[in-house]
Amino acid sequence: MTTNIKKIPVHELKLGMYLTGFEGGWFASPFWSSRFKLVNADDLRLALSSGLKECWIDTNLGLDIETPTAVVQYEIAVVQAAVQNRNRSALTLDEELINAAGLCKTARQLIISMFSDARLGKVMDTSICTGLVDDIVCSVERHPGALISLSRLKAGDDYTYMHSVAVCALMVALAKAMKLPINDVREAGLSGLLHDIGKAKIPLEILNKPSTLSEEEFATIKRHPEHGFDALLNGGVSDRVRQVCLHHHERMDGCGYPHKQAGKAILLMARMAAVCDVYDAVTSNRPYKRGWDPADALAKMISWKGHFDPKVLSAFIEVVGIYPIGSLVRLKSEKLAVVVEQNRNSYTRPWVKIFYCAASACVLPAELVDLANTNDDYVVGSEDRERFPSEVIEKLWAGNLAVKST
Repeated sequence: MTTNIKKIPVHELKLGMYLTGFEGGWFASPFWSSRFKLVNADDLRLALSSGLKECWIDTNLGLDIETPTAVVQYEIAVVQAAVQNRNRSALTLDEELINAAGLCKTARQLIISMFSDARLGKVMDTSICTGLVDDIVCSVERHPGALISLSRLKAGDDYTYMHSVAVCALMVALAKAMKLPINDVREAGLSGLLHDIGKAKIPLEILNKPSTLSEEEFATIKRHPEHGFDALLNGGVSDRVRQVCLHHHERMDGCGYPHKQAGKAILLMARMAAVCDVYDAVTSNRPYKRGWDPADALAKMISWKGHFDPKVLSAFIEVVGIYPIGSLVRLKSEKLAVVVEQNRNSYTRPWVKIFYCAASACVLPAELVDLANTNDDYVVGSEDRERFPSEVIEKLWAGNLAVKST
């Protein structure tokens, strides 16, 4: 058999490809062996983070660059196997954070790959999302806060990809709170994962513009729901998922886009996506603006009459709590804390991580406290996040598991 060696950019390497070398020779390679098949997710990450620009693959011995995104299935299988080896119903919050970090990395790679296919006009195989969405459903059932927290950590150009993961987790949690059937819960998650796939057709200079969009640029952005609807035509998803992609920017008062639908004419799952999409968008840090405090974001969303379905928004508030994860709060004791997990039986008494004493203006060793188990302290209100760097607050509620862009 003759070899079929092809030179490709390193960032297009995928699991299943047969690597034969890097530009620059053996000394430039991050591996001892110069010829092997990429079957290990850690090896792939090492190659992608090596800083090298080009490499060679043998398409007779492994996958070609045109291979569909189904190669991502391997990473999904890795995460699934790790979860299945544990007691699914008995993970601690710390263990769930580790599991959620793996899910975020896998989901990020999957979304990037699907966006790449959509940009090239390829037919997308969304069947590879099924296992990932199932694992996200399991994670949210155990500790909703873990995945929702980590998916909110977005760096630079990763916003679009991790926003999709965050909306997926929020949609799953909301669907469960609304007591939808399990198949609808899964479909809600899939809708959240794919809701912005149409942005793949938006020029990156507009999508990632760090300043105010012009009217013409905003008009271009507003076409992404229709792009997504078209991109999923042969993607193996239900019409309901496509309708969520098309109508998640509609408003109850008929002032949304693209079709100015109003009230119950908007599909229920699209009304759910509207809430989840906006909440994650306004609470996320961007290069040009700091995200709103989650509690402030809810207050503002409640005030936008005619924007959201009131019943859906009410159910959403039940999911994230009066003081959502990531909120900076002041306690009766004059200590400041960050909300890290909800108490399902007492939404006014969440788990918090105390880190500062306002009375003495001093930093305290971070302490995790379940306010439902103490009568001496409780939340008296939100606190201004501007007093502290956003990185400090994020580290408190997400530990050291921030999802990096590499």
